[in-house]
Amino acid sequence: MTLEDKEIILLKVSGQDKPGVTAGLTSILANYDAVILDIGQADIHDTLSLGILFEIQAGSSSAPVLKDLLFKAYELGIKVKFIPITIPDYESWVKGQRKQRFIINILGERLTAAQLSAVTKIMSDQNLNIDSIIRLTGRVSVVEKEEYPRSCVQLSVTGNIVDKTILTASFMEISSALDVDISFQEDNIYRRNRRLVCFDMDSTLIQTEVIDELAELAGVGAQVRAITESAMNGEIDFSESFKKRMALLEGLSEEVLHNVAVNLPITKGAHRLMKALKYYGYKTAILSGGFTYFGEYLQKELGIDYVYANQLEIKDGKLTGKYLGEIVDGQKKAEYLKAIAEKEGIHINQTIAVGDGANDLPMLNLAGLGIAFHAKPKVKESASTSISSLGLDGILYLLGYHDRHIDMTQE
Repeated sequence: MTLEDKEIILLKVSGQDKPGVTAGLTSILANYDAVILDIGQADIHDTLSLGILFEIQAGSSSAPVLKDLLFKAYELGIKVKFIPITIPDYESWVKGQRKQRFIINILGERLTAAQLSAVTKIMSDQNLNIDSIIRLTGRVSVVEKEEYPRSCVQLSVTGNIVDKTILTASFMEISSALDVDISFQEDNIYRRNRRLVCFDMDSTLIQTEVIDELAELAGVGAQVRAITESAMNGEIDFSESFKKRMALLEGLSEEVLHNVAVNLPITKGAHRLMKALKYYGYKTAILSGGFTYFGEYLQKELGIDYVYANQLEIKDGKLTGKYLGEIVDGQKKAEYLKAIAEKEGIHINQTIAVGDGANDLPMLNLAGLGIAFHAKPKVKESASTSISSLGLDGILYLLGYHDRHIDMTQE
């Protein structure tokens, strides 16, 4: 066919969703040798919205196909609308595919109109257009109260960003004001194929700072907590703070370590996350400025592949206040992440790092996706994305998994 012989039509379908709608309409199009140029469908509360963009021979074929589609729509109890598309308009739309593509996830205990309105207004100001919206969490009952409420929608958007600094700052402002997490990722091959997830331990995989707990039991809690807080906020060097805190623990019994280990408060969503990651073939690691004694306990509990942390020196059943080997500080965490990725044959852009403190920033910035988890303000400002409203399993939504994909891994 020449260009003059072609006619492009957008068929828009709405009505109650039921089996056979797409089959019935496309069978008519098949009778007229139509070419499908694009197709998309959404289903909200059993209400169908279907679009089919098709090309057909102009002239004698176009009127009969529209007539037959109308009759079929009547039989199916649906509404159809036809919109003619000019070839120049269609070609312009095709060229639009060359624009940058991004994925935006909006996460929280619930999704409000105010949150969605604020996020989409910023996107509009940055000339970003929404191509699709997908709900990744299951439907929520308005009658029964959920023990662990969570909501996530994923927006696929296109466009050339006007100012990424303004975009990021605006998302952070909304996140804080409206109690919602907003993840912004480039939609590339690496986002769809992450293979390694590395976690900080204290205040990330577990809801405590172990060294602070040990300090309480050793009677030096206030001193150690002050040093820990200063280190996590990036006010003093981690290695220096580590040595100071270790020295204060001298004489603590190994029995105390065991009691702390078996009572570690594992972070909400951690078990759900690890089961899903293992099921889908991800490698996992603990990269911690804490201690191997507790990291190895979590390794067994959660099925983690690698553990790199500091090793306590124990003599005669008591801590000496010293450590063995090199200190695992922020730079060392980044080195371990890179080393594990190389060993597993994984590109660095296929990695994820998760942490909360300033000493996690080197690995968060090195990884393909760095996630500040319930983190200090300085860390949230520096990381590529953050989660503060949900548990660790919120990471799965950033990877594009729907609840139905996650739930099948939990048995």
